[in-house]
Amino acid sequence: MNFRISFKNKSTMNWNKNIEVFNEDCMLTMARYEDNHFDLAIVDPPYGIDADKKNNGKNSDRHEKTAKAKINTYQKTNWDSEIPNKEYFDELKRVSKKQIIWGANYFGLTAGMLYWHKNVTMPSYSTGELASLSWLTKNDFIELTWNGMLQHNMKDREQRIHPTQKPISLYQRLLIKYADKGSKILDTHFGGGSHGIALDSMNKIEKMDLTLVACEIDADYYNDAKKRFENKTSQLVIF
Repeated sequence: MNFRISFKNKSTMNWNKNIEVFNEDCMLTMARYEDNHFDLAIVDPPYGIDADKKNNGKNSDRHEKTAKAKINTYQKTNWDSEIPNKEYFDELKRVSKKQIIWGANYFGLTAGMLYWHKNVTMPSYSTGELASLSWLTKNDFIELTWNGMLQHNMKDREQRIHPTQKPISLYQRLLIKYADKGSKILDTHFGGGSHGIALDSMNKIEKMDLTLVACEIDADYYNDAKKRFENKTSQLVIF
């Protein structure tokens, strides 16, 4: 068993009894867990396409003016200049039994595939995204509009606090379709926190009793995701 322990720069907070989020490098987080600790990892690592630059500057300023209930502009950081190294993928597969990895086409992954059709109409952008399903050989499909200001649910549009943020409803579908009740879930790149909100809603509505360990290395995104989580989950309790 290749089990390493490191508590360097550890900063964590239990967002509720089922969700624990670390503000640190994901390699430090994964090093604390034994082999196959997590039943399922759902991760969205950097694709190496400079999404941080494409979605900052003028684009983010314009988006901030039009997005509903936006917390702030996207942070001007340099986190998408390259893809994770082999050590990251080795560690991810060590601590989790199954993996859903977004950006499969950028990482050369060849397992089963999930295609998310986003209904993007701009010719310079992809119409959707691919995720690898490590334990399958078949291809799956999800259609969910996520195209600029156009979203699947226009009556309750989500605030965007991260340039590559994915919708809450996408994670809800992933959890319903691929996670068993009582599963331990891992997310190594938490970003805007949609995964945590989705998991909390599945526990409350579907009684799935899921647990989530997640990490976000950027302190600003971490804090903004926490505010978003508290706002959305308190609304769910009210309604």
